[in-house]
Amino acid sequence: MIQIPPDLAYKYSSHLKAKGVGDKQHRFYLKWLRYYLDFCHKYNFSHGMQESFSSFIQKLKEKKQGENLIKQAHHAVSLYYDIIHSSGMNKKQVSFSGNAATQKKLSSGNSTPGSRKEPTHQTDSSNPEPTVLKRDQNDHKAQRNNVTGSDWTEIFGKLGNTIQVRHYSPRTLKTYTGWTRQFQAFLKSKNPNLVVVEDVKEFLTWLTVKKGVSASSQNQAFNALLFLFRNVLGKDFGKVDGIVRAKRKPYIPVVLSRDEVDRIIGLLNHPHKLIISLMYGCGLRISECLSLRVNNFNFDMRILTIHDGKGKKDRTVPIPEALMDELKKQLVMVSDLHEEDCRAGFDGVFLYGLLEKKYSNAARELVWQWFFPAAELTFVPESEERRRYHIHETALQKALRKAVKKAKIPKRVSSHTFRHSFASHLLQANYDIRTIQELLGHSDVRTTMIYTHTVKSVTVKEAKSPLDF
Repeated sequence: MIQIPPDLAYKYSSHLKAKGVGDKQHRFYLKWLRYYLDFCHKYNFSHGMQESFSSFIQKLKEKKQGENLIKQAHHAVSLYYDIIHSSGMNKKQVSFSGNAATQKKLSSGNSTPGSRKEPTHQTDSSNPEPTVLKRDQNDHKAQRNNVTGSDWTEIFGKLGNTIQVRHYSPRTLKTYTGWTRQFQAFLKSKNPNLVVVEDVKEFLTWLTVKKGVSASSQNQAFNALLFLFRNVLGKDFGKVDGIVRAKRKPYIPVVLSRDEVDRIIGLLNHPHKLIISLMYGCGLRISECLSLRVNNFNFDMRILTIHDGKGKKDRTVPIPEALMDELKKQLVMVSDLHEEDCRAGFDGVFLYGLLEKKYSNAARELVWQWFFPAAELTFVPESEERRRYHIHETALQKALRKAVKKAKIPKRVSSHTFRHSFASHLLQANYDIRTIQELLGHSDVRTTMIYTHTVKSVTVKEAKSPLDF
């Protein structure tokens, strides 16, 4: 994280007082300034260009910061702009103030001048800034009117709208936006209308050679930019073969033994114990398990329905008999919590898309409540509502890491490991590969075939006619 030089911090704090910002708010304003400077350094933005400001605010919106926080961040950066325009500070220097040596250099005022527009009244002949400034201003105008320095705010808006129209997941939106932002920084905010396929080739080469990203990350970047070209920029790659695709090496998933599974689950507390048990017992992904609602369970038929899994696919899996009693107790707990929330006047749970507009009372109905609800209510600043969300992934992962460490299991265990173990143990028990594919929700059996490498083969390989059985 960028460290604010002492002289800048002092001037900024003094300016906050002059503008009537309360002392208790100073640390929050300094925090937003650090975030802004770090954002410009990370994405190769110049502080003097308007797109750095607008892109920073857009980034906060993508991270779903509250409206009040975004307003505070906007005000904090605006006050920073007041300082640099009034005092003639060198903005480019600030972006490299990450170490003590640089901070000392900045404090002494002997650094190389940057490209920020400075006051024209400085006439000291010993100060070379006016000459350099004039050249930098011309360069900035040339960039703005020629190739680089363009505003991509509209591109990110179109990208978000296009992904939402196709009902892609929020994670897809976050991933594609992240790669597009890196692509923008690599091109130094080149005019989107002038972006060509050669830029993509250079970017992917840079990711591999300079950044050393994995093959999966390179292919993910390729898919994001392919989507950007075709659906946002209205262009096409032409011959996709002209772009080198990284070849992923075969991946063998980590699998736990049944004894290791039981040891880890035994060290977990409720509700994390039940969640991990259900993930292993049904082969669920972490997002699928945590987003379960009351209406997903059919205890009479002993069937669990997973809606909107990966790829927006639905599937059903049998509820483990060993978990039946514990799951029914969880349902009673959810029902009691729901009644307490209704008496307290809460606004219900979060629902998908426009479901709440279609069914106005659904958010307060028991069947739509999360099966693993969060302990605290979430306040929504925009609507001033209090709503219930499900247990967050990070809380489960943190509890799981502690249990694995306590169990002293020398394997790289994550929540997804229990899904791998589910498939491997079924295969080890001679279950049909197509049955396992349906339980996992894989579109292609070749994806499921990876689990044949995690267990010893127990099939007969000798060629023999069924007449001789």
